Amino acid sequence: MGQNHSTIAIIGSGPAGFTAALYASRANLDVVIFEGLQPGGQLTITTEVENYPGFEHGIMGPEMMEVFRKQAHRFGARSIYELISRVDFSKRPFTLWNEKGTEYTADAVIVATGASAKLLGVPGEQEFMGFGVSACATCDGFFFRGLHVYVIGGGDTAMEEANYLTRFAEHVTVVHRREEFRASKIMVDRVKANPKISLMLNSVVEEYVGTNDNGAKKLTHIRVKDTQTGVERLVEADGAFVAIGHQPNTSLFTNLIDMDQTGYIQTQGKSSYTNIPGVFACGDAQDSVYRQAITAAGSGCMAAIDAERWLEAVHGSTH
Repeated sequence: MGQNHSTIAIIGSGPAGFTAALYASRANLDVVIFEGLQPGGQLTITTEVENYPGFEHGIMGPEMMEVFRKQAHRFGARSIYELISRVDFSKRPFTLWNEKGTEYTADAVIVATGASAKLLGVPGEQEFMGFGVSACATCDGFFFRGLHVYVIGGGDTAMEEANYLTRFAEHVTVVHRREEFRASKIMVDRVKANPKISLMLNSVVEEYVGTNDNGAKKLTHIRVKDTQTGVERLVEADGAFVAIGHQPNTSLFTNLIDMDQTGYIQTQGKSSYTNIPGVFACGDAQDSVYRQAITAAGSGCMAAIDAERWLEAVHGSTH
C-alpha cells in the first residue's frame, strides 16, 4: 500500500475519536486521526469539565483533549490536522480525500465526527460561549448555583434543560419566540408547574452582552426583542443556555451510511457497526440521547474493539 495508507482511519477527534485511537493503537494497529475543523471536538469550547471521572478537581476542556491526544500518540496513533471532505466506501481499502484532494486509504474507518449544538448566530454568542453562554445544561449547570439563567428554545430539549437547571439556579426563564411550544404537553406542563421557572414568550434573543476585562469575560445581560411589538429590552442574565437542538456532523456520509431523519448515524444493536462492513461510528455522531464526554469515550472504545475484531476476521492477523 502507498504511504498514505493506514489500518484504521479515524475521522474526527474529541473523546470518541481519541479513545478509539488509544485502543486501536494499543492493539498494535496503524492508526491515523483526521482531526478536522475543530481538533479536540466540542470540549475545546468548554471551559471547565468537572464530571469526567479521574479529574477530581476538574480540568479545562482544551487541556483534557490535549491529554487524550498525547495518550493516543504515545501508542503510535498519528494526528493529521485536515478535514476529510469526501469518501468512497464502495470498495476496500476505503478511500478518503481531504479538501485539497489528497488521497488516503484505510482498511477500516471509524466515524467520530461528533455533533454541533445549533446556535442562534447572534452578536456576542461566540465571544461569551463558555463564559456565561452554554449549549449544555448537564455540562455546565453546576456553575450557575444560586443565579438567574435563561434557556432559549421551545422544544423538549429546552424544557428538559430548564427543569434540570432548577437544581442549581435560583431562577430559570425560558425564552421562546412563539406562544405555543413544540415540546410535548407533559414536558410543558412540568415546566409550568415548577415555581422556579418563568416563561418569556413571543421573544427572541438579539444579542449577548457582557464584560471583557483583559480577557476575563463574563455575560451580564441579554438583549431580547418582542416578536409582536418589535420592542427591545436589555435584561440582566447570569447565564444563557441555547437549547434549540443539536446537528450531527454527518453530512459527509449522506446516502452512504444509514442515518435517522436528523442525521444521526444508526449503529447495529449495541455495537458500533454501521450498514457498511468495516465502517464504524461512535460518539455524538451516533448518540442523540446522552451526548456526554464519558459516553462518547466509551463508544470510542467499543468502535476500536469492533474494528479490531472485524479486521481479524476479514484479514486474518491484523498485526
